Amino acid sequence: METEARWTADQVLALAPDAASRKAGARLATPDPWSGTGVAGSAVWGLCKGSGSKPYQTVVDVSGPAFRCTCPSRKFPCKHALALLMLWAEGEAGPVTAAAEPDWVEQWTSARRKKAEEARAAAPRAAAPADAEAVRRRAERRAVRVEGGAAELEQRLGDLLRGGLAGADRGGYQQWDEIAARMVDAQAPGLATRVRELGAVTATGGDWPSRMLEETALLHLLARGFLGREGLPGPLAETVRARIGFTVDSAELLAGPMVRGSWLVLAQYETADERLTTRRIWLYDEGAGRFALLLSFGAAGRAPELALPVGSLLDAELAYHPSALPLRAALGPHRTLQALPEAAPLGTTVAPALASYGTALADDPWLDAWPVVLTDVVPLPGPDRWQLADAATQDALPIASPATPAAALWRLAAVSGGHPTTVFGELGPTGLRPLAAWPPGVRESIAL
Repeated sequence: METEARWTADQVLALAPDAASRKAGARLATPDPWSGTGVAGSAVWGLCKGSGSKPYQTVVDVSGPAFRCTCPSRKFPCKHALALLMLWAEGEAGPVTAAAEPDWVEQWTSARRKKAEEARAAAPRAAAPADAEAVRRRAERRAVRVEGGAAELEQRLGDLLRGGLAGADRGGYQQWDEIAARMVDAQAPGLATRVRELGAVTATGGDWPSRMLEETALLHLLARGFLGREGLPGPLAETVRARIGFTVDSAELLAGPMVRGSWLVLAQYETADERLTTRRIWLYDEGAGRFALLLSFGAAGRAPELALPVGSLLDAELAYHPSALPLRAALGPHRTLQALPEAAPLGTTVAPALASYGTALADDPWLDAWPVVLTDVVPLPGPDRWQLADAATQDALPIASPATPAAALWRLAAVSGGHPTTVFGELGPTGLRPLAAWPPGVRESIAL
């Protein structure tokens, strides 16, 4: 059986759910605490000595990747899985192939194969609900509730504007929290999220009234868009539904048309609140010139399960969510991690990137992040904010602040060394948030 292409240590550490796991995994990545390590096909396994009498059984399917460890950690992947992958990346996790997997490894890999086969067999059935009429009635009831919430929100926004924005910072956050709760009751979580963000604008300092006016206008447009959705073009209506908070089941998506490509894993990062941890993974099919965003969720305090090594190539099928601007996608069951790309991805210059962002906003006015790969740009520090300057044209793009931590800015400067480099990031209303960069002449990306 062929083995999977080995990753780099940086790619392994990029899977860590937090800095503490990254540090602990690197500390355990020595042969001393490990025994019974081996590699066969896409499985890597080993026994790691812990505080108890029995060593922890750790196994990773690097084609997923997927992880299993008998340790009590709630982090995913745990430090033992990270350490095992570090040993594998460095060629110290046993032979390239093994005669046979241990029973505990074989049981886990067999269960994964069986589950994948059952999921493929069940996919067509998932697209056809057993009681389509009951589903339709539930959808109609929810639509009525959301309409009521959107109408109430319109009235609240009107009251806000009639009273003027100058005193909006004196009302406290409680009023916004109450409106958001009403949107949750109306089964419109997307509206609730935007209301909470609107309430936080007054704490951003600077010219917050202008920012609040902009966000209020976008919120008004979204509410009006849902109330008048019957008159919208199909793709735009789907965009409005998605922004309101309507979701499409992944099994239903994967039962329909899918797109296959060789996807470069550009970046991976997490955001968290008191309810949910969200992992965002950006993919790029350079041959087709298309991006895809994978979202994975975990309960508060727990890392989402889906994790991909940044910088690797992934041969996979994706199904895009319906939208006027397809970006979010579901990852199909058939996927294989490949070797590193031969070079950094080809990007664009600053002016075309800004033009593409403007076109994207015309299709989705509520877009908060537009992916761009910039070629031959140089990071420039400034007294107020950093910029990325086009080495040829001197066009400059501001770097989003405070979304970009200072440490990421200085890492970007170190990667560039004052020379033109390739940068991937999310372009938004306040500038670009850089997420990865490629040193000049190097094919491996550096996570920022």
